[in-house]
This record gives sequence, structure tokens and C-alpha cells, in this order.
Amino acid sequence: MTNAPQPPHTGDRLVASSAPPRPHRPARPGGPPVTVWSRTVSALAHLVKVASRMAALVVILYAVFTVFKANPANVWYQFVESLAGRLSLGLANLFQLADPHWTALVNYGLAAIVWLIIGSALAGLIRRAAP
Repeated sequence: MTNAPQPPHTGDRLVASSAPPRPHRPARPGGPPVTVWSRTVSALAHLVKVASRMAALVVILYAVFTVFKANPANVWYQFVESLAGRLSLGLANLFQLADPHWTALVNYGLAAIVWLIIGSALAGLIRRAAP
């Protein structure tokens, strides 16, 4: 074990502050106690948010498969396509662009954005139900 050389003393001193000491803050400042109801509501809101994000992920995944010309005979492509058709919220044919790849990306991207907005708004409303 080697002793590292200490820097020379520069004359700095620790000076006590003249400000009054801050009061101790408890770990959980005076809020309402956590109840079974509030935990249930919080869990439900989290579940709604996760479900809406999964729906958005499936829709975006289908758009990516379409843009990069995935093999339509692949079982994963067929599975994602069947889910995306149901989750598109009627937006699958909203815009008709010249390139079918851009059409899929725009329409299914819009559906994903709507899923994210709906999920966040619904989760926020559910959280407000907790006292």
C-alpha cells in the first residue's frame, strides 16, 4: 500500500454558516396514507398505459415491416399484420399517398400516436379517481 502525497495546505478553513439550520424533512411529508384503493387505481392506470403502448408498438412494427418489405409468408409478419389490422382504429386507409410504403408509415404511425394519446389520457383520468 502506497501513501499518496497530500496536497500542501493552502490555508482554506471550514467556516460555519450564519444561516439558521434547515428543519428535518420526513421521508413522506404529510400526504394521505397509501390505501388499497389508491394502489389498485395506480396499478390499473399503469396497466392501461402499458396496454396502449403495446398497441402502439404493434402498429408501428407493422408499419416498419411494410416499409422494409418484410416477407408476407413469415409467421411473425402475419401475426403482427392481423393485430395491426384490428388496432389501426380505422386509420389504415386515411391517407392515400403515391408510395404504398409511405402510406403505411403515415397511416399506422398516426394510429400509434392516437394509441399513445388515448392511453396517457385514460391513465390520467383513472389516477384522478384515487383519493
